[in-house]
Amino acid sequence: MRAPGWADLYAWQVDRKTGPPLFRQIYLQMRSAIVSRTLAAGTQLPSTRGLASRLRVARTSVISAYEQLLAEGYVVGHARSGTFISSDLPAPIERPSAPGFRPTAKTPPLSARAKALERVFAFREESDPAPFNMGRTRVDARSVAAWRRLTHQAVRSLGPVHCGYSDPRGLPELRQTIGEYLQAARAVRCDPEQIIVTSGARAAIDLAIRVLLDRGAEVWLEAPCYPVTYDALVTAEVAVRPVPVDASGIDVGAGVRRAPRARAAFVTASHQFPLGVALTMPRRLALLAWARETGAWIIEDDYASEFRYAGRPLASLQGLDDAERTIYVGTLNKALFPGLRIGYMVVPPSLVRTFVRARSLIDRQPSSLDQTVVAEFMRQGFFAAHIRRTRLQYRDQRDVLVAELARRAGDHLTVDAPDQGMHLIAYLRPPLSDVAIAQAAVERGIVVRAIRPMYKNAPPRSGLMLGFSGFSREAIVPAAGRLAGLIKRVEDGRSFRPR
Repeated sequence: MRAPGWADLYAWQVDRKTGPPLFRQIYLQMRSAIVSRTLAAGTQLPSTRGLASRLRVARTSVISAYEQLLAEGYVVGHARSGTFISSDLPAPIERPSAPGFRPTAKTPPLSARAKALERVFAFREESDPAPFNMGRTRVDARSVAAWRRLTHQAVRSLGPVHCGYSDPRGLPELRQTIGEYLQAARAVRCDPEQIIVTSGARAAIDLAIRVLLDRGAEVWLEAPCYPVTYDALVTAEVAVRPVPVDASGIDVGAGVRRAPRARAAFVTASHQFPLGVALTMPRRLALLAWARETGAWIIEDDYASEFRYAGRPLASLQGLDDAERTIYVGTLNKALFPGLRIGYMVVPPSLVRTFVRARSLIDRQPSSLDQTVVAEFMRQGFFAAHIRRTRLQYRDQRDVLVAELARRAGDHLTVDAPDQGMHLIAYLRPPLSDVAIAQAAVERGIVVRAIRPMYKNAPPRSGLMLGFSGFSREAIVPAAGRLAGLIKRVEDGRSFRPR
């Protein structure tokens, strides 16, 4: 018996009361589906017996329709195989319009939020594999082999949990494993019931905005900032109050002066995006005290916290928060690979019910099969081993990039090796423009980000973000040479100047 194809899923139907003869209706439907390319060339049509049974008509009606299609060349028959849509039809064939249809001359009006989405920051090269793009990871053969084995096991043991709806927070076994990991690695204090599995940090931040913030609410945001968080806040029509960042992290005192009654603060405390500085302990305590006294919320984006190259990281803000004002956000997409699309958030007990309802409304639940694989990957120790190996690899790649930039372009930029994370900042010496260099670099097969646009109403610096995590030594060295050559040509030619 042949396997059902796309044509078997098509909504074939007949009208026994007012329509033309049944064979004619079947013929016209099939010809329309073929001419409009709704069914592609080479698609196998249902058997005459099967279609007749489905439509509850005599098989002779279906045979007559098929014979007409064969005669006109729309379909071809293969002995003992079936009837297929012909591959020799003329192209292009215009899709016929529905009766009374008229194309609209103008774009339909958009909502205010949709119009805001048209203006948000867009980094077009986000999926570009060229050096030195951001957020790219490397997964070695040992991790790949373990992942494949666990995936095969999950598929073979497909159980009831995968065939129905599960907890919107995520599978209990994954939340338990994530909780154990966060307590050991980041000093996060939580119960598995407080953990919500998301598709990544972006989804978690969007969920926090939906639950916590009304239109027009004031929020603190680091300056410079993570552009995706800024755009999410702007499209939610929230009043963003940029708060400057210095060597000690976000300036809490400046935030109090600018917006003392802000509803929330969005921070990257462990490794500030993009500058890479860590929020010092005095600033952490001051931020927590402000949130406790004003009833504000802190959304702690702890991205790339796994990759610490020197010393022990400071404890998470959430682990220091006795007043339960912190929503902790993390992701496995950076620790493993971006295509995984699994992150998590830890919410205070008082908010769990509301967050779960909001999560259920948006996309119901994450993939249970993916969660099963991740849970086993972590539970069996593969995740910890992967992080240990990758941390050493990324540190080596970081050191190679720092050395090459210093050797080849030290007269035009300054760069320090960051203690944590997956990218570094190369600060350009005046009057070089990071925006102009970033634009020119794309044409030379290099992807870097300018940090100037990330300051949002704060005095900017000119610098380039370079991701080092996803690229081997062999890729980093020549790419750094091309970038250095570009910077020198810009300097010598006095072109690409900031306006």
